This record gives sequence, C-alpha cells and structure tokens, in this order.
Amino acid sequence: MRIAMIGTGYVGLVSGVCFSDFGHDVVCVDKDPAKIDMLNRGEVPIYEPGLDELMAKNVKAGRLSFTLDLAEAMKGAEAVFIAVGTPTRRGDGHADLTYVYAAAEEIAALIEDYTVVVTKSTVPLGTNRQVKQVIRKTNPNADYDVASNPEFLREGAAIDDFMRPDRVVVGVQNDRAGEVMNEIYRPLFLRDFPVVTTDLESAEMIKYAANAFLATKITFINEIAALSERVGADVKEVAKGIGLDGRIGNKFLHAGPGYGGSCFPKDTKALARIGQEHAVPMQITETVIKVNEEVKRRMIDKLLDLCEGSFNGKTIAVLGVTFKPNTDDMRDAPSLTIVPALVGGGAKVMVTDPQGRHEGEALLPGVNWVEDAYKAVQKADLCVLLTEWNEFRALDLKRVARRMATPRFADLRNVYSEKDLKRAGFEEYSFVGR
Repeated sequence: MRIAMIGTGYVGLVSGVCFSDFGHDVVCVDKDPAKIDMLNRGEVPIYEPGLDELMAKNVKAGRLSFTLDLAEAMKGAEAVFIAVGTPTRRGDGHADLTYVYAAAEEIAALIEDYTVVVTKSTVPLGTNRQVKQVIRKTNPNADYDVASNPEFLREGAAIDDFMRPDRVVVGVQNDRAGEVMNEIYRPLFLRDFPVVTTDLESAEMIKYAANAFLATKITFINEIAALSERVGADVKEVAKGIGLDGRIGNKFLHAGPGYGGSCFPKDTKALARIGQEHAVPMQITETVIKVNEEVKRRMIDKLLDLCEGSFNGKTIAVLGVTFKPNTDDMRDAPSLTIVPALVGGGAKVMVTDPQGRHEGEALLPGVNWVEDAYKAVQKADLCVLLTEWNEFRALDLKRVARRMATPRFADLRNVYSEKDLKRAGFEEYSFVGR
C-alpha cells in the first residue's frame, strides 16, 4: 500500500519507518526544511536505538522517502496518517489540536480518490469526528473515512513495540475503512498480534486510559516508597511482593523521582481536563498529577539532607538528565525540577548524560557539562544518579568515591545496594523507599 505520514517527530518517523519495513510504500512529509534535509541525508533527528539502520535499509529499498510537498506525499496514497504534535495548551491543560486540524484542512484539499485519514497523534475524545467535519467542510466532494490509530511506543524501545506490540488499536466507523487498516497491519495480524477494532471514541479513550493507569502505578509505588522510608520497609521488596500477583503485575512498579516524558504528563492533564468538561472529574488522575509533582520536590529534600541543609557552595554531580534511558527526550523530565533547585541553591552542578546534552543545554542553564561520570564527580560533595543509563548501572564505585571531596551518593533509581556503597567507601547515601 502507499501511505503518507504527516509529521516526522517521534511518532511519525518511527511509524513511517516501521510501516515501510512492513513492505508499504511510505512518504513522510514535514514543514521543517532542515528536518527533511537531514532525513534525506540519512540522518535521524531523534535518538532511538536502531532507527537509523532501519531507516537506511528501507530508503535503500525504495520504500521510504521524505518530502516537504504534501501533494507529492498524498499522490496515490490509500491512507494518510496525521502524526503531528498535540502539546498541552497553556492555561487550561487541554491538548492543543491546532496542528491536527491544520493538517486535516490541507489533506482535504488534496483528496482525489478514496482515502482513509488516520489520526496517529494522541487526541481528546471527539477529535476524530471533528477531523471528519473539517475535511467535509473543506472538500464536500471528498471520498474518505476517518480512523483513530493511537500509538503505544515506549521511547528507547519503540521499534520493538511497533513490530511486536501488545496490541494494535484501530477505531473506525465502517467496514471499508476497517479493511484498509487491516491491510496496513496485515503483517502483524498474520503473526497473531492482537488487533482491537472498535469505534472512534473507544480508540481515543483507550490511549488516555492506558497512560493514566500506568502513570497511576508509578505514582502509587512512589507513595509507598515515601511511607516505606518512614517505617523501615524496603520498597524494592514491597514491589516484588505485590508485582508477583498476576492481577497487579511487576511492570511500572519501580520507585524513583517521578514520571516524565512526552506522554504521561501531557495525557494525564488532558484526561483530567476532559473529565472536568464532561462533569465527570477524574479524581484519581488529578491526584496522580499532584502527587507526581510532590515526588520531584521530595527528591530535592532528600538531596538537601545529604548536603547538610544547604546546596550553597557545594559541587554536585548529576548522572543522567533525560526522563529515561535510551532516549534524548527531556520533556517533563524530573531533572527539569531537581537540577534548577540545585543551581538556584548555589551549587556548582556537573552534568553528564549520553544523549541529553543537545536538548539539555537550553533547558538547564547554569550547569557544567562533562563527558563521563568520573569527570562529573571530580571533587564533588554529592553524586546524584538521576537517570539509569547502562553506563551508570556499572560504575566503578570505589573510583567514584576516591575522586569526590566528600563521598556522598544519592541513588534516585535504586540501582545499587547499601552493601555496594559501603564497600566502595561512601560515608553517606540515600535511596528511594529504602
């Protein structure tokens, strides 16, 4: 099939590359000339393991191309995917649908033969029906249907998630659109991956409900972690004990400095807003949002305790600033709350991250960037493990302690054990929920 993918951000680029690897003819279109030039040179504007090799393979095979020209991308396309940004709108917490509706208008003007317009972006309930109206108003004679196909990609594991998904969710209004979507996902259907075909509103709700539930699990274990610290329990043992219950499961039960990234913060706020608009308050989700912010501030208090109540004049090493490992994404990362508190408190902050510097330099003014953990901890009064990149999971802790002015370690991801840190010579240390 021929597919046009509007938007070459995280979702659009990963989806377009993977669809081309299914054997489809995919044209990705974007309004940013610099991004399209970069892609046409074979360069990937985001960090996602394996994406550059998969992209190069399919470009070489002639199944994948990039353009600024939407008309060119849509020529002969049986499906057009909208994968543009839906950031949180300032002031009201709702998803900003400006780019979605603008894309719908542009698509409408170019529809010639029957086309399925598929919303890949995360959008509030009712958006797909609104997209349908926008297209109808712009081009009353268009032969088209609208479908909802939310993404469930984890940054750092997106290709595997796309190729081996827990499920694919497709919202359609009729069999004709459903047949097109089934053909697009046929390689997964043939391998018995679940494809959930439902109505537009249910597909939209599935996306928000899934992310809100996962954010709730993270926030729940972080609250249990805070209580565990007070009563002498170990949250890692607690998480193991409850995670073995099949009704609960062990995923997303890792205590830490709170969730971040492109999805959970944005989608929980949007769901809370949707509930308010329909007079059905999402009280659990609203509490999750509030508690997640409190978790980040609690981490600052933990670091203050290790610094004897003041950051002023201290040198603090921060290992990792992206919201999770294996990505360069800084959106709503806990580091954006914690690191400015260190700088604002008068600390000299040394930062290292394998992929975070490009985004982080603009977002974290006043810090000093270095190449690796051992340079970061030189003469430091405190080392903070904030993002659990693999290279920070296997530190030579004795070497780290020897380089520091005062061997103190805050493990905000519970990577190491008390025995590890004691043996390495750390005088003071702190974990989350232990």
